Amino acid sequence: MGTIRRFLAHAVRLEAEAARRFDELADDMATHGNQEVEKIFREFADFSRLHLKHAMDRAGFLHLSELPRDGYDWPDGESPEAAPWWGVDAMMDGRSALELALGSERRGLAYYQSVADSSPDPRVVAMAREFALEEQEHVRLLEEMLAAGDAWSE
Repeated sequence: MGTIRRFLAHAVRLEAEAARRFDELADDMATHGNQEVEKIFREFADFSRLHLKHAMDRAGFLHLSELPRDGYDWPDGESPEAAPWWGVDAMMDGRSALELALGSERRGLAYYQSVADSSPDPRVVAMAREFALEEQEHVRLLEEMLAAGDAWSE
């Protein structure tokens, strides 16, 4: 990632896609009456929107429409934090939802770490490390929730 503007465009798109996907998953769970998992997905959509706002503020973007839809360098062809649909069904439990969110956050963390490790621009490196620390905190939180067992759902 050679420029700070390109990095921030990627960060904005990553968080926008994560929020969109978690909203879709929450809507699907709501349709099936699975309120427990819907709530988890809504919370992660909100987390993504907070990061989205932070990235947009840093980049000076006012609207997502200012960014192209395509042309991003994603490791697997899709935004790293876009949670996958596979394994999602109406009977999904809270633990499975947390595991799905954890995978998403780990992919986001790995993405930001790889950018920090490979960019020639010290500003990109510094900001990618900052974003990676935020993702690392989400990973830690999710791991704690999973380790607590069903206590998180009370």
